[in-house]
Amino acid sequence: MTERMLTCIRCPLGCQLTVQADDAGNVTVTGNTCPRGAAYGEEEVTHPVRTVTASVRVTGGELRCCSVKTAGDIPKDKIFEVMKEIHAVQLVAPVEIGQTVIEDVAGTGIAVVATRSVR
Repeated sequence: MTERMLTCIRCPLGCQLTVQADDAGNVTVTGNTCPRGAAYGEEEVTHPVRTVTASVRVTGGELRCCSVKTAGDIPKDKIFEVMKEIHAVQLVAPVEIGQTVIEDVAGTGIAVVATRSVR
């Protein structure tokens, strides 16, 4: 059985969670004060995901780069692959906030979108 101590990030309370997982895949979460904490603890141990933020180069614009983020959570083990694809992108101004920069980053089915407009 493995045990991990986590701080829940699903609400402002920041509960200190203790998550125990056995070899059969059974997960027990304690220390949470709401159901979101239990869900977060289980997800973090069984299938951790993250939102990735970064910036990409822009040519011909008022700024040299534009901030971007994944439109949804991606598996934690794909972060480096996602970052490699993001850093290979170079946009041409104008860039609009919400514009799709990459349709399906690293085969995750998740898009990367601009979070800032660049004229």
